Amino acid sequence: MGLIQNIRRRAFVPAPRVRSLSLKACSALALAGALSLGAGGGILPVLETPSAFAKGPDSLADLAANISDTVVNISATQTMDEKRAGNGPQMEPGTPFDDLFEEFFRRRQQGQRGPDQPAPRTPHERRSNSLGSGFVIDPSGLIITNNHVIADANEVTVIFTDGQKLKAEVVGKDEKVDVAVLRVKPDKPLKAAKFGDSDKMRVGDWVVAVGNPFGLGGTVTAGIISARNRNIDSGPYDNYFQTDAAINKGNSGGPLFNMDGEVIGINTAILSPSGGSIGIGFSTPAATVMPVIDQLEKYGETRRGWLGVRIQNVDDTIAETLNLGSVRGALIAGTDEKGPAKAAGLEAGDVILKFDGIDIKESHDLPKIVASAPVGKYVEIVLLRQGKQITKTIKLGRLEDNEKQLASLTVQKNDADKPKTTSTVEKALGMEFSSLSDGAREKYSIKSSVGSGVVVTSVDPDSGAADKHIQSGEVILEINQEPVKEPLDVAKKIAALKNDGKKSALLLVANGQGEMRFVALPFQ
Repeated sequence: MGLIQNIRRRAFVPAPRVRSLSLKACSALALAGALSLGAGGGILPVLETPSAFAKGPDSLADLAANISDTVVNISATQTMDEKRAGNGPQMEPGTPFDDLFEEFFRRRQQGQRGPDQPAPRTPHERRSNSLGSGFVIDPSGLIITNNHVIADANEVTVIFTDGQKLKAEVVGKDEKVDVAVLRVKPDKPLKAAKFGDSDKMRVGDWVVAVGNPFGLGGTVTAGIISARNRNIDSGPYDNYFQTDAAINKGNSGGPLFNMDGEVIGINTAILSPSGGSIGIGFSTPAATVMPVIDQLEKYGETRRGWLGVRIQNVDDTIAETLNLGSVRGALIAGTDEKGPAKAAGLEAGDVILKFDGIDIKESHDLPKIVASAPVGKYVEIVLLRQGKQITKTIKLGRLEDNEKQLASLTVQKNDADKPKTTSTVEKALGMEFSSLSDGAREKYSIKSSVGSGVVVTSVDPDSGAADKHIQSGEVILEINQEPVKEPLDVAKKIAALKNDGKKSALLLVANGQGEMRFVALPFQ
């Protein structure tokens, strides 16, 4: 389960997988739970409510009996070098120290081993085991789990409810939605679960989670959908179901069923300060994972649509500055030089309002919609540019191709020119600016890809610029979508906006690496 150890920070991280748990530890956990439940000290009054609302399903026994055999235990084993797994110095393979450390560990283990003990597999190898959950989706042996359950495993074993154990092959896996497809070769057809329509699930609908919490084996818990479309910042396509059905460590990769026995989600993360369920768990909707599973099964990898834009949220100030009327759309902060958006003429400062006929209510909607679109498809995009709506037709690229190109790029260092004298410093909006000279580039490590603009040399800590996290060394490229090249341009532009009765200025800001974002600053 994805586990948040510090509830104050609300940091969502990939779920810890379960290590082995003794029966004694399990008993201690149960006893602690029983004691905590009895700590209230009093009897709460029973409030009379209409039976239709106070009563859940009469029984889930028939449903549990029907679905439990489709759920499996996933055992993932990782083998690693002991000399690199400990706290000692980390040595790369093939260095002169590699043989030295191997000999050291060989002699140490020989000295510690008793006369009747067998020799270890290798002098410096150890195994790490973890447990998660999964479920069968095809009788021939296709199984689904979370990617983080098997991500680093050298060996994956699937354990069925009847005790049968089968080695699994990893067909494909995807980090972005945290899903993996496994294949086993059973002697007879397996009982498989069916996916349901997760889009029809409403807040308040009953659901059942099945998995292997704490390695205890098949466990059934029930609850309701507490919320939809939760974004917990764990990936670019977050839109989780939140449920109060008890989900704990070891439930990762297990199914979330509706009352018809259909899988409508994959249990992926929990929010907990203690490591146990507090009634807030998160499941990836079936509608999100099904297209990914289909691609992994067919190709062994994902094939997502790619637009080639960097986007950011539209807040109230930006919406007012751009005359959007309301907070909506995805603001383009930059475009990839070789991406489809650049080729089609999309620009920084454009606000995407519709993609392929779908309204973009907020920036987080766009990546999910683009990724689900077929590679090579021509789509219409409606955007707002300087107060006018325009339509562009774009042929989508493939996201994975771009990621591979970025990974293969090598960074080349260019000799820096000698520093040159900067121009007179100007002040505005709680900041001081200077020209983007060679000296400024060297001082603030500003790449040549940042072609022109003015450098922020200082920021008043009590200013709106500081509140929006503008820092010294960043470069102002545009103000209200008009380029600025010298510090005096900034002062003139701000004065003109004030004279026009504007309440704020929209700045396009780049850091030293060339990553851009829009910042709306109110006039003080």
